[in-house]
Amino acid sequence: MSHLLSLLQSAGAVVLTLGLVIFLHEFGHFILCRRLGVRVERLSFGFGPELLGVTKGPTRFSICAIPLGGYVKPAGEDIETATGAPDEYFSQSWKRRLLIVAAGPVMNYILAFGIFSGSAYIQGLPKPSSEPVIGNLAEGYPAQTAGLELGDRIVAVDGAAVATWSEMSAAVHARADKSVSLTYKRDGRSRTISIRPRKDPATGRGLIGILPQTLYERPGLLGSIVDGAKECWRLTELTVETIASKIAHRQRPDLAGPVGIVQMVSRAARSGFGDLVYLIGVLSVAIGFFNILPVPILDGGHAAFYLWEGVSGRKPTRELVAKANSMGLALLFSLLLFATYNDIRRLAAKPSTAAAPSVAPKTP
Repeated sequence: MSHLLSLLQSAGAVVLTLGLVIFLHEFGHFILCRRLGVRVERLSFGFGPELLGVTKGPTRFSICAIPLGGYVKPAGEDIETATGAPDEYFSQSWKRRLLIVAAGPVMNYILAFGIFSGSAYIQGLPKPSSEPVIGNLAEGYPAQTAGLELGDRIVAVDGAAVATWSEMSAAVHARADKSVSLTYKRDGRSRTISIRPRKDPATGRGLIGILPQTLYERPGLLGSIVDGAKECWRLTELTVETIASKIAHRQRPDLAGPVGIVQMVSRAARSGFGDLVYLIGVLSVAIGFFNILPVPILDGGHAAFYLWEGVSGRKPTRELVAKANSMGLALLFSLLLFATYNDIRRLAAKPSTAAAPSVAPKTP
C-alpha cells in the first residue's frame, strides 16, 4: 500500500511540475495574443484526446488526456495556411510577433522568480551549516555506495580529527583517487570506513558526493525579491557556463531526458514539498532558457526570423521557414534521443566509486 501511495505521489508531482511549467509557457503566448488582437483558436492543458472543453468566443479551452504540458494555437500561425486576415498571427508586424514568442520564456522566468522570491520570504535563504554533518548525498557517488547516510557526523579523516565542514572538505579534496578512512558517528556510535574520493576533472579535487545540512535565514520582503532575481540569473549563468565549458573541452553534454526529469521530480517529491517547489522553479528557468535559443521551431528560432525581417524589411519565404523548421525538428528529435540514451545509461550503470555522474557537487 505504501508503495502504491509513493507511486501516486510521484505521478502527481510529475503532472504538477511538467504540466504547470509548460502550460504557463503557452499561457504567456495566449495572453499576448489576446492583448494584441490575435485570434486564438485553442488553448489546451495537456495533449491527446479532449476530456473536457468549452468554447468562449473564437477560442476552444480544453483539458486533454495527457496532462504533461499544453499548447496554444493562434489563427494563421502556420505560414503555409495563413489567409491574411487582420486577426491572424502572420498578419501582425514583426515586432508584435516578436513580443508574442517572447511571452512564453518570460512567463517561465516570472514563475521561477515568484517561486524563488516566495520561498526566500516564507522559508528563508539557505545557508550551509558549518558542522561536518551530512545533509544530502549525491546519487552514485562514493559516499552513497559506501553506506553513509543523512545525519552522519564525520569526526576524523585518516585519523585526524575534524571539527568543521571546511576542515573535513579540505582533507577530502586533497585525497583525489586515494583511499581514505572516514570516521563518523551515527546514533552515538563511532564507525570507520575506507572510501576513495573521485577526482573532479574540472578542479582536480577529490569528491565523495556529500552536502552539508542547510540552515535558513529570512531576508525580508525586499531581500526576497532581490534573491529571486539573483537566483534566476545564477541558474541562467550556470547553464551558459556549463554549455560553454562542454563545448570548449569537447565533452559530451550530460543532458537529462524525459526519464531523467521524471526521476528528479520523483526524488524531489519524496524529499519534501519545498524541494519540489524549488525544482519547479529550476525547470521553469531551464525551459525558458532553452526556448530562447536560436533554434528553428523554438521561440528563439522564430524570434531570429522576425529580427531578420525587421532588419531586412522582408518576410521569410514559406519555403525557407519550412526547411528551417524541418531542420530544427530533426535537431530537437536527435537531442531527445541522446538525452534518453543518457538516462538509460545512468539507470543501467551500477553505482561505483569509479563511475559517478559527470555533474559533481561543489562540496565533497
